Amino acid sequence: MGVKILLSTDNNPESYALYVDAIRACGAEPTRMYCPAASTEYDGLIVCGGVDVHPARYGEAVDGAVNMDEARDAAEIALVEAFLKAGKPIFGICRGHQLLNVIFGGTLVQHLPNALEHSTVLAGHDIVHEVTAQKGSIAEKLYGESFTVNSWHHQAVQDLADGFFVTLRASDGVIEGYEPEKLPVFGVQWHPERMCCTRKRDDTVDGSAIFEYFIRLCEEKN
Repeated sequence: MGVKILLSTDNNPESYALYVDAIRACGAEPTRMYCPAASTEYDGLIVCGGVDVHPARYGEAVDGAVNMDEARDAAEIALVEAFLKAGKPIFGICRGHQLLNVIFGGTLVQHLPNALEHSTVLAGHDIVHEVTAQKGSIAEKLYGESFTVNSWHHQAVQDLADGFFVTLRASDGVIEGYEPEKLPVFGVQWHPERMCCTRKRDDTVDGSAIFEYFIRLCEEKN
């Protein structure tokens, strides 16, 4: 049996179908759930994109955050903690990238002052921008020192959690990727599921590479 990946998503079929298709195309077996129980029967966990994490989770009042889902926050926090305890790999995408930072003690920018530069759709496609990778990081090994990704977010990591290090930055300083020390965990602010398979783009790198890396990591750790 192949690698089994749990996708923790919202309930929007148009968005979660892209994650399912990407994982299946990359050779693993995806299971998609909204607010899943804290089960570690899967080989790896991807915490997918979606609405904002409630600022109370990082000790702030609401001041720019919108469309929060406290039930999802609670379910995913318990799920991440279970996977961490089991030593199983976790990959955070957009909201997931932000939530993992919060779980480890970091904070978020509730609304970027230049949010339109990170969340505009042009001709039906996400805006793109260049990011710079830290030498030796997962991203640098997969894509090189500098490359182009899509962008669809109005929040970002502010204070990075202790034990994390930045692996990717946009030109305006926004943290676009990180890795913790000594844990099979990493996050990206961009959306690889919208840069691969039927959504593969000529103006970005191929998002399949980072999913394939995660699947290999799950094989190694299980």
